[in-house]
Amino acid sequence: MTGLIIRAETPEDILAITALTDAAFANVTHSDQREAQIVNLLREEGALAVSLVAERNGGMVGHVAASPVTLSDGSRHWFGIGPVSVLPDYQGEGIGSALMQAVIAALRQGGASGCVLLGDPSWYLRFGFVATPLLRLSGVPPEYFQALLLEGDWPDAEVHYHSAFAG
Repeated sequence: MTGLIIRAETPEDILAITALTDAAFANVTHSDQREAQIVNLLREEGALAVSLVAERNGGMVGHVAASPVTLSDGSRHWFGIGPVSVLPDYQGEGIGSALMQAVIAALRQGGASGCVLLGDPSWYLRFGFVATPLLRLSGVPPEYFQALLLEGDWPDAEVHYHSAFAG
């Protein structure tokens, strides 16, 4: 992707990330419009394990977050990816895919065992995510809760996101 830079967030990026995330989800019907608030709460509580921004031509066009999740069987080093935000005018240009590849690489480099997310199965399949009955998230259709094993064996567990995700 020409001219796209993906880098870790800096403190100076926080307001731009909030505005970008709000804009990215403004017209998404399944959104409760809390995505920016979730990212800010994760950051405030020290639970924003990975926060990457995408820039093109000096402007921020995308963001992805990852935070630790808790598994009921005690498995460690699992993370939830999301939200993934791309400004509406830049959607469909591969920025979301580049952010996903970068966050997965960062989690892998950090020694993560795996990651989970909630989203469109047809889109996340390209990154190796699968819906598995071994990992469950209460209250959501199982086909939309997907996981990617990075190391070790699949756990058999209920997954719990950080309290910042609670509505």
